Amino acid sequence: METVAVLFGMEQTFPPALVEAINRRGADVRAEFVQVGGVTLEEISQYTVIIDRISQDIPFYRSMLKNAVLNGTRVINNPFWWTADDKFFNYALAKKLGVAVPKTVLLPHKQHPPNTTGQSMRNLIYPLNWEEIFNYVGFPSWLKPFDGGGWRHVYKVNSIDEFFNAYNQTGQLCMTLQEGIDFEEYYRCYCVGRQYVHIMPYEPRNPHHLRYVAPFAPSPEMHARITGDCIKLCDALGYDINTVEFAVRDGIPYAIDFMNPAPDAEATSVGDENFQWFVETVATYAINEALKGRAKPEEYRWSQFLFGQTETVAAPAAPAKKPAKAVKKSTK
Repeated sequence: METVAVLFGMEQTFPPALVEAINRRGADVRAEFVQVGGVTLEEISQYTVIIDRISQDIPFYRSMLKNAVLNGTRVINNPFWWTADDKFFNYALAKKLGVAVPKTVLLPHKQHPPNTTGQSMRNLIYPLNWEEIFNYVGFPSWLKPFDGGGWRHVYKVNSIDEFFNAYNQTGQLCMTLQEGIDFEEYYRCYCVGRQYVHIMPYEPRNPHHLRYVAPFAPSPEMHARITGDCIKLCDALGYDINTVEFAVRDGIPYAIDFMNPAPDAEATSVGDENFQWFVETVATYAINEALKGRAKPEEYRWSQFLFGQTETVAAPAAPAKKPAKAVKKSTK
């Protein structure tokens, strides 16, 4: 029997619901929570599939997952690509793909990064041509980290003075300045397996508990375009679980945020209907991946993540039994 395991942190509702949904199916696949201690170089993970919900915050988990991939475990999402990804690159890639994105500028750090000095920045044009940057992006605009998440250090700026007041608070962070889209509609979309898309009307200007209460819905044409753009972006980025957000202005859906490989899935946050769709769809996808068996490790070249990987078969077998020191598992 193949095993799907969930790696998670402070989440309360999604991990146990996903484990229950997979085990309820009775599809020769068992689900449980990941249990891990010290990891040796030779260790082969006992899990066929690991669904990662937390390694972005914990380097130990990220390195453990890379080792698991090296030894044939299918990790969702790919920890190699996620490690290398950033939002500015994502916008550039989206533009190449023909997906509408806001005008965006990558900015140097306000303060020197650790262990650097002014001499480390010899290739940087200084001072920057701020007038050119502001004319390109315009106001209102958004100042936000080039690789951040969770709305940390995100500032809406309406003028040059507001920009510099915010920029001066960013310290050693690398930031982007992005055109503000004055939208009529906004959609947050779950994308699973690069094929299943769930479009949720979303009002980010509402209080948090009311953000999924919105007085609009996509037309059939808008639904088709957003669905296509979601799949196009996630396929190019190699994300099997993601959320993609679109701000619609003058009938054009602009992709605003699409680097969310561990998206919010708490029932109290997203609402029961959206929660149930996500749980059942991820369960289906995880089961299908587990039934493929372990993956054969490939050479890890970035071009594979950018331009797709070839599905392979056969891999090192999981240990016949768990080491005696293993902790007894619980899904409580």
